[in-house]
Amino acid sequence: MKTSIPESWSHIILPEFKKEYFKELTSFVTTEYKKNTCYPEKKDIFAAFNWSSFNDTKVVIIGQDPYHGPNQANGLCFSVKDDIKHPPSLINIFKELETDLNISYPESGNLERWAKQGVLLLNATLTVKAHEAGSHQKKGWETFTDTVISKISEEKEGVIFLLWGGFAKKKSKLIDTKKHHILTSGHPSPLSANRGYWFGNKHFSAANTILKDSGKAQVEW
Repeated sequence: MKTSIPESWSHIILPEFKKEYFKELTSFVTTEYKKNTCYPEKKDIFAAFNWSSFNDTKVVIIGQDPYHGPNQANGLCFSVKDDIKHPPSLINIFKELETDLNISYPESGNLERWAKQGVLLLNATLTVKAHEAGSHQKKGWETFTDTVISKISEEKEGVIFLLWGGFAKKKSKLIDTKKHHILTSGHPSPLSANRGYWFGNKHFSAANTILKDSGKAQVEW
């Protein structure tokens, strides 16, 4: 699992690489990728950090697992590669985007365009075995990504955390609410959205209002 970490994140990430839990995680992930089909591609495991620098990160969206179907995951939570059919959760995200900001439904499900603007799209678990959701959970990834969230909270100010669903909401304990903004809602998955826990949360316009009031550039969602 060799990778180059962007300079802006190195002070957070490189110390984790040296810890025992991460060495065990690396061994597990390396074996899994050799024996099985896993996602995302190795080069994209840390993509969230490649697209959004530490200094530029102003919004954090937390997902759970990468997509586990062929050619979907690109290392950014809720995002798929260009020309890939949009998964149900992403469809609901885009539907909310339509009604919240009165913009047309996006053609591409690739959210690199968000990441380039300082939106960190971070899954709690960064790898998964094909067709087996949650297969790489509780192997060490959560320790790693919790550290990233905690360090963002500790070292930055005014970051907007969008916590969608019960799993993401649990991460609020890692965030200093006196320094940062937390917006919560149900998960965009059909199960949650169809029960009325997702649509109408207006998180995209709310985040931009906070950014505008803080003198920061708004995100072109």
